[in-house]
Amino acid sequence: MAKDTPRFETLSVQSGHSPDPTTFSRGVPIYRTSSFTFKSAEHAANLFSLKEFGNIYSRLGNPTNEILETRVSQLEGGAASVSVASGTAAIFNTVITIAKAGDEIVSASNLYGGTYTMFDAILSDLGITTRFADVLDPPSFERAITPKTRLLFIESIGNPVLDLADIEAISRIAKKHALPLVVDATFTTPYLMRTIELGADIVINSLTKWLGGHGTAIGGIATDAGNFDWSDPKFELFNRPDPSYHGLRWAIDLSPELRRIAFALRFRTVPLRNLGACLAPDNAWFFLQGIETLHLRMPRHSQNALAVASFLKKHPKVEWVRYPGLEGDPSFGLARRLLPRGAGGMVVFGVRGGKQAGEKFIESLRLFSHLANVGDAKSLAIHPASTTHSQLSEEQVKASGLTPDLVRLSIGIENIEDITADLESALAGV
Repeated sequence: MAKDTPRFETLSVQSGHSPDPTTFSRGVPIYRTSSFTFKSAEHAANLFSLKEFGNIYSRLGNPTNEILETRVSQLEGGAASVSVASGTAAIFNTVITIAKAGDEIVSASNLYGGTYTMFDAILSDLGITTRFADVLDPPSFERAITPKTRLLFIESIGNPVLDLADIEAISRIAKKHALPLVVDATFTTPYLMRTIELGADIVINSLTKWLGGHGTAIGGIATDAGNFDWSDPKFELFNRPDPSYHGLRWAIDLSPELRRIAFALRFRTVPLRNLGACLAPDNAWFFLQGIETLHLRMPRHSQNALAVASFLKKHPKVEWVRYPGLEGDPSFGLARRLLPRGAGGMVVFGVRGGKQAGEKFIESLRLFSHLANVGDAKSLAIHPASTTHSQLSEEQVKASGLTPDLVRLSIGIENIEDITADLESALAGV
């Protein structure tokens, strides 16, 4: 950041909002309205034709959501963000903003189960083919690229095996082929990883997880870095007249300033406007409250997770442990370079005795909540093979690196002695 730019902690608390000039309210208001009035017929027409920016309808945007989008953009170091109803919606809308039937994308295979199914089964029904690559072998992404490829997709830390992606290496491949790199950075957040600075063109976050931080709402957000050139003719959706927006050519007809955020503009005005996966302003407000303490929570999540990984590594009933910040982990060297502030709040491990032992362990936990979420202030646990990744075939599970005995822990911010005591008690019952 520039020296005159407020630092991360200050941006987390204050960016995007000033006291209300009418009521002088200091807190962020929730604008519970479906729509907004126009000053005149000309004003309405200018808003719809993008000659002016402003509020039209809360499916397109809302003042509460705009504060959230501005704050996330500044934290990520991006040019513009668009919030939507879930992290999954952010991923889907990102893909269809860039790719159409007949196009291809290249994705890492170590994905959250829902994302893998979206790419492998749903996008294929829409005519978009996904070619999977090995995140541990960056050249495999280049080998998967064809003339039909329109984007590269990775998770900063794969869910659930926790392999850390070498974003810089994969970004070099993307730039070599003039393709945007899309990074789902949910597991790292902008506090732990400067994803855009490492080479991402579009960053996706599930607001549901650490950014919100309290398991109270579902949402997602996509951030446009503002530095990708969409004028390459292979990006047909940006260069041909768009029939859904008065024949506008997104990479050609906009002003130079707006062309920088052509992705964010098309994302908002085409899939979000017409498919409707909008974020409720109440949920945006919840996420703003969470972001205010992101810089306080993430160090504690990382500190507790490292302590848990170290505890499990020494336990006689534990077969193996994965945590990027644990010395000896396959991602440890990369984590030291890419995650100087901590390696996040996720730990995965295998209990001796396999799947049945893992299930017994899960059922014996008391402090940990058994549920399908991560990134909560509270500690959470689940068995992915039988839940979050159960829709994958045996071959797909193997490609993702998931094993039947894997237990996924989302480590909260409770006292570490209470966390390890619960783990010790549950392991004793195995």
